[in-house]
Amino acid sequence: MTTTLPQFDPLLHQPLRTQIAAFLAARGEATFTELKQTLEATDGNLDAHMTKFIDAGYVKARKKSAETATTGRAQTVFSLTPAGRKALAAYIAQLHTLMAMSDAAPAASKRLKPA
Repeated sequence: MTTTLPQFDPLLHQPLRTQIAAFLAARGEATFTELKQTLEATDGNLDAHMTKFIDAGYVKARKKSAETATTGRAQTVFSLTPAGRKALAAYIAQLHTLMAMSDAAPAASKRLKPA
C-alpha cells in the first residue's frame, strides 16, 4: 500500500514566506518595516519574498502616504489577498494531513510486526 504525501505549495513551503503569510493572516496588514523587524529579515531578502508573493497574487501592496504614516514618510503596507488566504489555509491543511499520516504510521507498523 503506497501513501501519497501532500504536495506543498512551493511558494509557501519556505520558512520565511510561511512566517510572512502567517503574520499577515493574523495581523491583517503590516508595513515593510514591521515585517522586517518582526521576522528579522534583511531588506533584500524580504523584498525578494514579497515580490514573489505579489507576482503570485498572494499579497497586495499599497502605499501609505507620509501624512498618515507614523514615521513621517511614505511606507508600503502589505496584506494577504483572498487567494493568499486560501493558499495558506490549504497549506495548513496539508501539514495537518502529513501530521495525521505520521501519527498513524506507528500504529500501522505495530500491527504489521509478528507477535
